[in-house]
Amino acid sequence: MLRLLLTRRWLGYLALTVVFAVVASMFGLWQWDRRGQAVAAIEKVDANYDRDPVELSSLLGTGPLDAESNEWIPVSLEGSYLADEQVLVRTRPRSGSVGFEVLVPFQSGDITMIVSRGWVSTGASQDFPDVIPQTPQGTIQLVARVKPSEPLLRGRGAPEGQIASIHLSSLQEMTSRDIREDFYLALGGENPRPASAPLPTVRPELDEGPHLSYTFQWYLFALMAFGGLGYMLRQEVRVHRGEDVSRKASRDDEEEDALLDGASR
Repeated sequence: MLRLLLTRRWLGYLALTVVFAVVASMFGLWQWDRRGQAVAAIEKVDANYDRDPVELSSLLGTGPLDAESNEWIPVSLEGSYLADEQVLVRTRPRSGSVGFEVLVPFQSGDITMIVSRGWVSTGASQDFPDVIPQTPQGTIQLVARVKPSEPLLRGRGAPEGQIASIHLSSLQEMTSRDIREDFYLALGGENPRPASAPLPTVRPELDEGPHLSYTFQWYLFALMAFGGLGYMLRQEVRVHRGEDVSRKASRDDEEEDALLDGASR
């Protein structure tokens, strides 16, 4: 078997199997990493989402806020909306529908930040909401949750007054104020409470997804590749052994025939 495996053809098969196993193992590691990210996100929601609100000023230090670590922490603050600088985020899913997220800058003391007031549905006959609830005027008290900036979606354009994702650096270019780019806030409640408002942010689903099963699946594929190679090699060895037995039997028959021919003479 070893002699057969060391032939050029089978060394090629072995190299292809090793390459496949390495690639499958890399996919397995990738899925394991994805599971780790999902578990970390679930643990963050469990730890932060239902906490009692803290004053935003107590969470902010002298430098940028680590929004990734503080994601979903409820904060309370007071200030006023800059309603004339409202921006809509396109293509935001909710319960099987696609709509818009309503972003409004909020001035609190000497800082301005983006607040997502919630979700509105796409219009019945145009790619724009039929109705956007009016933004409250005057001094408002908010309870909201910390969120980090979203990635920039390159190649995704948007009409004027709209944006493809909550990418805070891009929003900075769309507003006249110097907004915080280290975090934004997902609205939880307003006081005074308006007569109508966008639908609030939905609590994230605590589901780590199929990443663990996919991890085992890719590692199984890697093992099956070597198992398949071994099976094919074993079958070919059996074929070669059968051919050797057949050739030996044929030689024995020829020798026997020769002896019989000699004896008959």
